[in-house]
Amino acid sequence: MMEFDDALSEVEQATRWWWVFLITGSLWLIISLVVFRFDLSSVTAVGIMIAIVVIASGANELLAIGVSAGGWKWVHGILGVVFTVFGIVALVHPDKTFIALASIMGFVLIMKGAFDIVVALMMRDQLDLWWMQLIAGAVEIGLAFWAAGYFGGKAIILVAFVGAWCLFRGLTEIILAFQLRSVHKQAQRGTLVLPSTATPPRVGGDQGAAAPA
Repeated sequence: MMEFDDALSEVEQATRWWWVFLITGSLWLIISLVVFRFDLSSVTAVGIMIAIVVIASGANELLAIGVSAGGWKWVHGILGVVFTVFGIVALVHPDKTFIALASIMGFVLIMKGAFDIVVALMMRDQLDLWWMQLIAGAVEIGLAFWAAGYFGGKAIILVAFVGAWCLFRGLTEIILAFQLRSVHKQAQRGTLVLPSTATPPRVGGDQGAAAPA
């Protein structure tokens, strides 16, 4: 019982910041609109844009540490550092070829896609819409291979790709925010089902002994 209460309290504390994902998701939607408005034709301009987006992804992962529990804090932290480093590299060398820029985006996407798939499968008993994160991860991995494969050397295609990814990430983070809000409410009521913990006895339930009058 004590183990269950401790786990429940940890989940409740972690998910109380569910609104952080609502804010970051909204910011990603705004970024996608800004990216779609860009009229970029030079490799340098596209490189700077990609660097900013990747660094923003790193900052997003670091913020996610505050709404994570246990080992997930380390996972978000590692992703945040890796994304930030790649973003800085792209910012320092924004004039690299389209192949190099596409490779950076591909690497970031394949890491994020793999992470989303693992999280979705592990949280399928806690989140009703876990399958949406699973689909998001699969799409991200698919986009990663496409990005690493061919852009035809056209800046407009790369810009559209980055904008679409920002839009997609914004929508998935907003959905995740409301999912975490639901988990937080269940944790507060004590009705959340946690993995690897025994279900606590319900007060006044069918336990074979009646509560004293």
